[in-house]
Amino acid sequence: MKSTFLALFATICFATVSVAQNYKFGKVSEEELLQTQHPTDPSANAAILYRESTTEFQYSEDSGWYLITDYFERVKIYKKEGFEWASKEIDLYQSVSSSNDEISGLKAYTYNLGANNKVEEIKLKSDGIFEEKTTKYLQKVKFTMPDLRQGSVVEYKYTIKSPFISNIDEFRFQETIPVEKLEIRFASPEYFVFKTHQKGWVPYKIDKVVKDRTIPLANARTEYDIYGNRTSAGGAREVKMKEDIYTIALKDVPAMKNEAFAGNIDNYSTGIKFELSYVDFPGAPLETFSTTWEDVSKSIYQVDSFGNELTRTNYFEDDLSKLLSGISNPEEKVSRIFSFVVNKMTWNNFTGYYTNEGVKEAYKKGSGNVADINLMLVAMLRNANINANPVLVSTKDHGMPLFPTRNGFNYVIAAVEFPNGIILLDATNKGAEIGILRPSIMNWKGRIIKKDGTSGWVSLSPQIPAVKSAMVTATIQPDHSDSGKTQNRFTGNYAFQYRSEFKSMNEDAQRKEVEKSLAQVELSNLHFENLQTLGKPVSLEYDFESIDVVEEVAGKLYFSPMVFMAEKESPFKPETREYPIDFGYSMKDRYIINIELPEGYKVETMPANAIFNLGENTGSFKYLISHVGNKLQLSVEFSINESFIAAEEYDNLKKFYELLIAKENEKVVLSKV
Repeated sequence: MKSTFLALFATICFATVSVAQNYKFGKVSEEELLQTQHPTDPSANAAILYRESTTEFQYSEDSGWYLITDYFERVKIYKKEGFEWASKEIDLYQSVSSSNDEISGLKAYTYNLGANNKVEEIKLKSDGIFEEKTTKYLQKVKFTMPDLRQGSVVEYKYTIKSPFISNIDEFRFQETIPVEKLEIRFASPEYFVFKTHQKGWVPYKIDKVVKDRTIPLANARTEYDIYGNRTSAGGAREVKMKEDIYTIALKDVPAMKNEAFAGNIDNYSTGIKFELSYVDFPGAPLETFSTTWEDVSKSIYQVDSFGNELTRTNYFEDDLSKLLSGISNPEEKVSRIFSFVVNKMTWNNFTGYYTNEGVKEAYKKGSGNVADINLMLVAMLRNANINANPVLVSTKDHGMPLFPTRNGFNYVIAAVEFPNGIILLDATNKGAEIGILRPSIMNWKGRIIKKDGTSGWVSLSPQIPAVKSAMVTATIQPDHSDSGKTQNRFTGNYAFQYRSEFKSMNEDAQRKEVEKSLAQVELSNLHFENLQTLGKPVSLEYDFESIDVVEEVAGKLYFSPMVFMAEKESPFKPETREYPIDFGYSMKDRYIINIELPEGYKVETMPANAIFNLGENTGSFKYLISHVGNKLQLSVEFSINESFIAAEEYDNLKKFYELLIAKENEKVVLSKV
């Protein structure tokens, strides 16, 4: 009876919250603060109660046309893990030659329940707001809300004034926490015609109406240039025009859920992007804007801090001449130039595809942003008569470039074209090899821009698979423990991964870290080779002992011939899948395992050989076992040949892993002689 009453009480309370919700800034209710978990997603550590964004065009005689966007957001914090949702980063775009984004009217409060359930509000003070200039084209305003607790509600609002009328950020409708309600309004004068690009799997409706609007001016224009600036004065004091108004309202948007090997799930979040298609002012010719990837690529190439930087050579020519003295082989030239730039330059952790310092100044200082370093690399390769070009990239945390826009990219790398294919290089990474990129960069495809201004897509996945080779010799001891020696060899992205994780650790820390991935196994004499040496495979050797590999039942011994290397469970358990599978890179795992059997036992049964494939050439698994004398030899080869697999193929992949894991965990049965 008590539980029934509590359930009824909770239902009444939730109904009260739904009715009492007031999304006016500063009007946070006691019911919102009392809520202890999200009503439809109890696992959520936070929820966006309300998100509002209103964008419209304004005009001034001094500035011409500009955008005004008002933001308002209210967030409920349920758990400590949700505190991150009480922090905010606001991007402000900068221009070298003209005006910049400006923020104003920033107000933010944390709300908590005090004594007698009184709502207490704590204001974000100016000393809690920070500015950070990441590049000369981007500045960030950051803040974290004060006095956070489990149960807090936070809200903030601010206004952005932007001169970049052709550069409008995506409106996001979905996050990794629930969004209870959002309202978007975008109003555009009839002179500016926009395309809309929708993304995500949550359905929504765009309502569009056309209304009359009047803008008062000090001296209204009667003729306009392509940007709407006055070319001759008229006597009118106002401009009358039509305005396209787009509105979107959504409720109960579910949280995006992480799935195994999904990459950055923000790539699949629901949202909308407004792209300026053309401008049509009275008395001026129609001006079209970037509508194809070719247009975008050309416009980026024509900017001085991109295209011109590729033509500068006088700052490195003497050093390059010495570096390549006597070298004619193209592959050797690439290797030497890449190593030289990696060792000379230090990345300042700033991204972007435009240079910040400029290649000459960056070379002199020995540091710079991504473009400073990688455009320098391209210029040096070209100077050495190597067919090299820049590749525009969108990192995983920036999302996939789904439609043509300059904002689709935030990174640039180098590409070298050899007769047998394209090799990608990123000289910002001191731990990388030629052809190996950070996982954060391997995001679908990049846009390669050639000297003649043409461009095209290039896969960011490495051409050569990462290979893991393991040679295991094991002996089953009289006490039924298992001991032996393992020799591992890693290439490609596997080698990069091991270098990144282990090269700064001492031997004891390395041993403990490897043991974490090997359940119930004790390691000794662990030794790495080539962690510090690029261009060579990473080697790992260790001795091992395990007491849980062999099980005795009724006088018989049962064990997997994969010993402790068998996969125990599949990463693909859910019945359905929303997102594509992103392994990051193709891979091959090879195991040769030799097991010496204990005296007094014989093989009663052992697993059958098996070969099965995933798709036509997406992946494969081979399991070949043989028994000679008192020894077993097992050869296992697992490969994933396609690093990116569509969600529609999930059922096949799920079954493939189920078969793989079942086979790896099949037992050999030994009985006494």
